Amino acid sequence: MALGAVQFHPADDFDDGTRIPIAEFLLRLRQIGIVDRQILAALEAVPRSLFLDGEARHGPLFAERPQPIACGQQNTPPIIVARMLKALALTGRERVLDVGTGTGYLAAVLSMSVRHVYTVERFRTLAGAAEARFAAIRSDSITSVFGDGIHGWSEKAPFDRIVTTASAPQPPKYLIDQLAPHGVMIMPVGPADGLQMLTRFQRVDRSIESTPICPVRFVPVIPGKAVRL
Repeated sequence: MALGAVQFHPADDFDDGTRIPIAEFLLRLRQIGIVDRQILAALEAVPRSLFLDGEARHGPLFAERPQPIACGQQNTPPIIVARMLKALALTGRERVLDVGTGTGYLAAVLSMSVRHVYTVERFRTLAGAAEARFAAIRSDSITSVFGDGIHGWSEKAPFDRIVTTASAPQPPKYLIDQLAPHGVMIMPVGPADGLQMLTRFQRVDRSIESTPICPVRFVPVIPGKAVRL
């Protein structure tokens, strides 16, 4: 769903007391150079409180550090989501693969600015909860699945953009291979137990060009579906 085709109005449907926090958050984004109106509008349109989980519900709505969610995972801070959106350089026509659905917040924000989002989550608990949230915002441009995100989603490939919210020492070949020509992938790269670099990878002819975005700390990629959660 491109931004101009928004079909829900969170300000009306979700009275979550976010008007002041979202205004402060958008000001913070402008201060760090994120001024694109489409990005700011997408972040403002998605009801942040709906996508908080666990202990995060009792903290700041727009915390700048990852917060714990179910299944031992962490959410992606909205400020990092904004940096990802800027690096993706979206036009509104893209098909996007989101690896690691988590609470579904990133997929929801992406859906405001692209043609369609395909999101994969290895934890059945998280996948189910995210689907309920997508239904609550009445989004028709998100397709979610419980599966092994490290292998991407070959049946839906190629993708114009890929975003993964789990780190790896280097970008997985399965994901790189599913990028369309001139496609872009955003992924944290680095050690599982240390500082990583959120990195932009772009397919250019037969090579992949990489550009660092900012230091981050994300949970590592785990192959396969979770057995119990």
